[in-house]
Amino acid sequence: MPALTRSPAWKALKAHHKTLAKRHLRELFAADPRRFDQFSLQFNDILLDYSKNRINKETLRLLIALAKQAELKRWIKKILSGEKINNTENRAALHMALRNRSGRDIQVDGRDLMPQVEKSLEHMRRFSDAVRSGTTRGHTHKAFTDVVNLGIGGSHLGPLMVTKALKPYASPHLRLHFVSNVDGSDLADALRGLNPETTLFLVVSKTFTTAETLANARSARKWLLDKLPEEAVTKHFAAVSANPDAAKEFGILANHVFEFWDWVGGRYSLWSAVGLSIAISIGMDNFSELLGGAYQMDEHFIDAPLEKNMPVILGLLSIWYTNFFGAETHAVLPYDQLLRYLPAYLQQLEMESNGKRVTRDGEAVNYATAPIIWGEAGTNGQHSFYQLIAQGTRFVPMDFLAACEAQHTFAEHHALLLANFFAQSEGLMQGQTESEVDGEPARHKAFPGNQPSNSILFRKLDPKTLGALIALYEHKVFVESVIWNVNPFDQWGVELGKTLAKKILRELFMSGKTDSHDSSTNGLINYFKEATKSSPPPSPRERGGKVRVRGNKQ
Repeated sequence: MPALTRSPAWKALKAHHKTLAKRHLRELFAADPRRFDQFSLQFNDILLDYSKNRINKETLRLLIALAKQAELKRWIKKILSGEKINNTENRAALHMALRNRSGRDIQVDGRDLMPQVEKSLEHMRRFSDAVRSGTTRGHTHKAFTDVVNLGIGGSHLGPLMVTKALKPYASPHLRLHFVSNVDGSDLADALRGLNPETTLFLVVSKTFTTAETLANARSARKWLLDKLPEEAVTKHFAAVSANPDAAKEFGILANHVFEFWDWVGGRYSLWSAVGLSIAISIGMDNFSELLGGAYQMDEHFIDAPLEKNMPVILGLLSIWYTNFFGAETHAVLPYDQLLRYLPAYLQQLEMESNGKRVTRDGEAVNYATAPIIWGEAGTNGQHSFYQLIAQGTRFVPMDFLAACEAQHTFAEHHALLLANFFAQSEGLMQGQTESEVDGEPARHKAFPGNQPSNSILFRKLDPKTLGALIALYEHKVFVESVIWNVNPFDQWGVELGKTLAKKILRELFMSGKTDSHDSSTNGLINYFKEATKSSPPPSPRERGGKVRVRGNKQ
């Protein structure tokens, strides 16, 4: 049995929870008029107000004791030292090297990584500048108007989220499109209305064998060659991969292949050449600002005392609710339409990282690990699921995020948005008793409140601030992993489905009924084969490629 639940710090928190769980947030605020001052932190232009959490000074002290018991500071040093803390894959996890601005070496196996990083960033600058300026053109010498990013997982969610969030900084002459799903509708929607002569494709795959991405890349290639000759591939495709030979075999020029390393996990990779679509959209200077904001948050995470450390506080609060209150979910509620893809991005970051059932040492855990992350941009969410949070039976900790300054000129809209941002966290915290209800039916209008939340308020959603926010959540997830003693840098759970898909894909092209699976799976496959026997799916040979479903990296 893992030692965590038998540890002194864990037992102390469990005993403390029995007392504090009975107290309402209204009581805590009434008892401490300076609660905001005690439970808020500011880092650069970012304010974290965590006073609307079901904690007091003693809770914070005990949570910090838990972090110290787990030797969190030592683990932070481990990740920076290049130690192979991704122990199941024998790899370092050095995404922080990608935004290192300190001038210090960061080494793996005695080799400084920074020259490689700087070389890759310069390669990105040359290419993105050339695409943006029209210097690099398509086969018919026309400037590119559309860029299609083909990736999945971290090779898709990070670039998509950041590009949409920083749309006010984007080139007005380029349109960015993102395709991840192997469902052909995704690619068809992206290509609809595009001109092959002015379209550039970015194939983003660490292994260059990712089934979904390669299927989309082959179909995009065919779409291009329906209008242009074979040699056009060299002008209209670039790749980000740790397998340059496979990219070149696809027809991509060597100087259009961008380096990627095994010490960068897919969901931590937007800071690398995986962010090439970001650089093309907003320009390399703004991409550098994004890196700079993340680096500043890195330094805060490394140097700040635990009790004044934003990622540490967020991580410990997540532990508090997941393990002691039994919270199963955590809602991310950005009051900024530009951040509408942040919940989806954080779903992968949190749940793929910490959704584990064994410790680093292979022992089965006897405690909950990652919460389910979900959410929606405000105020849309208020008209869908806030009813459940307010009056339902679920306990839902939340993060509210908003910018003080809007990226548009509709000032009245932004004031209304922020009024809702402030009101929702207040209302869900304090609730409304029957005696406070105006009119009947009182019982149906009352709700208990006592739903905890963090409010993250920042001056403006610019590249530097966004970089810091993303790094804030990365480090929060790492803090959780250290407490839970799980490896947040692998994702073996996705492998079984891929292995089974490889087998089933072959069976779809075999004649006769399938009987090699359970009765449900056999029934579904056979129904599909019967329903499509007059128009069967094209075989791998007809598609112009081999069936390859392997690798767990994006």
